[in-house]
Amino acid sequence: MNTTNLFKIALKAIASNKLRSFLTALGIIIGVASVIAMLAIGQGSKRSIRKQISEMGSNMIMIHPGADMRGGVRLDADELEDYESIRNEAKYLTAVSPSVNSAGQFIYGNNNAPSSIYGVNEDYLTIQQRKVADGEFFTEQDIKTAAKVCVLGQTVVDNLFPDGSSPIGRVGRFNSIPFRVVGVLKSKGYNSWGMDQDDMALAPYTTVMKRILAVTYLQGINCSAVTEDATDMAIEEITEILRKNHNLKEETETTEADVDDFTIRSQEEISSMMNSTMDLLTILLGSVAGISLIVGGIGIMNIMYVSVTERTKEIGLRMSVGARGIDILSQFLIEAAILSIAGGVIGVIL
Repeated sequence: MNTTNLFKIALKAIASNKLRSFLTALGIIIGVASVIAMLAIGQGSKRSIRKQISEMGSNMIMIHPGADMRGGVRLDADELEDYESIRNEAKYLTAVSPSVNSAGQFIYGNNNAPSSIYGVNEDYLTIQQRKVADGEFFTEQDIKTAAKVCVLGQTVVDNLFPDGSSPIGRVGRFNSIPFRVVGVLKSKGYNSWGMDQDDMALAPYTTVMKRILAVTYLQGINCSAVTEDATDMAIEEITEILRKNHNLKEETETTEADVDDFTIRSQEEISSMMNSTMDLLTILLGSVAGISLIVGGIGIMNIMYVSVTERTKEIGLRMSVGARGIDILSQFLIEAAILSIAGGVIGVIL
């Protein structure tokens, strides 16, 4: 019996039991569609996270203290040795900004909004890939004089000025300290972690250090590598500069190297970690969806078993006129394959 005849017989058997054949293929349809949907969700989530990280600055490097707040990036408000050294000596960086922040309450008239104020310099906009939508950014002179000026995020503006009036030139308060608004940041919306990137304000780091926190050290340093590929070289360069500034001993034949008293993180590292997490989640989702595919396969196997039982007389008749066992087996295998392929194609389309 040739293959063409076997296909015709299988198609005739499927056509004579349309509803049963459809319900049999339905398990495969649902299984295939579920697996593809789950994998697509995982890949889409990875792409969304990469996009968000890219918008934050894919070549950004963050430097933070170690266990002791003063034991890491120890920067004096007057000398700022580590910050100055990195800015002047690092060759693989395009921008360097000190970082200090404080949470509190913004107040203007009868309106108030809980938010955070970040002390930075002019390079912060380059590092975070942000722009000023209205007004201007504070100047180097404002930083030197610790001027009480700030640039607001759009969320803070909406809360303090619900009537839509311009905040430029207005004087509000952060806790009890007056700040003059000189600019408004361009809105960036929410990121992949559900954080509002516009719920913030920027001010000169010297102002936040002296007038709000009353400290003489920085909480961290943000940098931007020349390119994303140069991030690792920039981290090595920063590590060398900081170890030298902190007088940390290198490894010798008789002594071990001192442990770094600072932590350096890059967006690339965060991106890799998030991608690994999403890969694991994608595998988990795909595995769960794959269970329905297995169930669909068992359904086809069960229907074929029932079909063989129902068609015992037909099988005996075919064998009596010369059909071999392989021909009978091929007939039912082709029927099962047609149902599986049809279900798979429909599942892919869905």
